[in-house]
Amino acid sequence: MSDQDYIPPKVWTWTPGNGGRFASINRPTAGATHEQELPVGQWPLQLYSLATPNGVKVTVMLEELLELGHRGAEYDAWPIRIDAGDQFGSGFVAVNPNSKIPALVDRGVQPALRVFESGAILLYLAEKFGALLPAGGARAECLSWLFWQMGSAPYLGGGFGHFYAYAPSKMQYPIDRYTMEVKRQLDVLDRQLAQRRYLCGDDYTIADIATWPWYGQLALGDLYGAAEFLQVQDYTHVQRWARDIAARPAVRRGRRVNRTWGDASEQLPERHGAADFA
Repeated sequence: MSDQDYIPPKVWTWTPGNGGRFASINRPTAGATHEQELPVGQWPLQLYSLATPNGVKVTVMLEELLELGHRGAEYDAWPIRIDAGDQFGSGFVAVNPNSKIPALVDRGVQPALRVFESGAILLYLAEKFGALLPAGGARAECLSWLFWQMGSAPYLGGGFGHFYAYAPSKMQYPIDRYTMEVKRQLDVLDRQLAQRRYLCGDDYTIADIATWPWYGQLALGDLYGAAEFLQVQDYTHVQRWARDIAARPAVRRGRRVNRTWGDASEQLPERHGAADFA
C-alpha cells in the first residue's frame, strides 16, 4: 500500500521502529526509560544540551554574556546524546519532563532552579543578567519575535527538515506543504530585515539569538542540504543578517559547544567556563 492509499485506522497503534532516522528513540509516552544521573561541574550554570539549532541558541547566549563581561555566566556544558536516548535518563527527565534539549540548572540560587525550553532559557538568562533584552516598548517587540521563532521553527525542523532530509521515503505532499511555509517564513524575515539591522532594530537581542541557529544557518546552507532547493540566496536581507551574526566571536564559539560530530577543530570541550577563552 502506498502512502497515498493510506487510510487511518479508527484507533492508532504504535509500531516501534516506524519513523525514519530517529525511530529508535521516538515513542508516544513520556517519562524516564532508565536511571542515569546528570553530571555536575564547578560553575553555577549547568547546561545539558547538544549543538542542534535549539541547543546552539543557549550556548550562543551564554557566550555572548561572557563576551559582555558577565562572569557569573560561566557554565559547564554537558552533551546529551539524543541519538543514544540520553534525554530519557532519569536525571534529565527531572530537569526537563518533556525530554528535549536544551535544559539548564542554575545552581547559583538556592534552591537550585531548573529552566527548560530554549526560549524560556534565553529569557531567564537575559533577565538574570540584564542583557540582550530591551526595555519598554522594544521589549514587547523583542518578545514578539522570540515567540514567533518558537512557534515557527517546528514547521522548519519537524516539518520541512524531517520530510526533506530524514523521512524514510520522499513524499511530495508534505515536502511541498512545508517548503511553502518555510519560504513564507523566510519572506517574513526578509521583509523585516529590509528595514532593520537586527530583528528588533539596531540592537542585537535574544530574538536574533533564538532565530539565527534555525533561519540564519538555513540561509548559509548549513541545514538539511537544502540551500539550492529553497533558493535561500534570494532572501538578500536574511543573507546579510545571517553573515553578520555568524561572524560574531561568541557565535563562532557557541556553535562548537556540545558538538559531538565533525572535525575535532569544530568542537569545544564538554566542560568549560570563561577561563577557557582568556
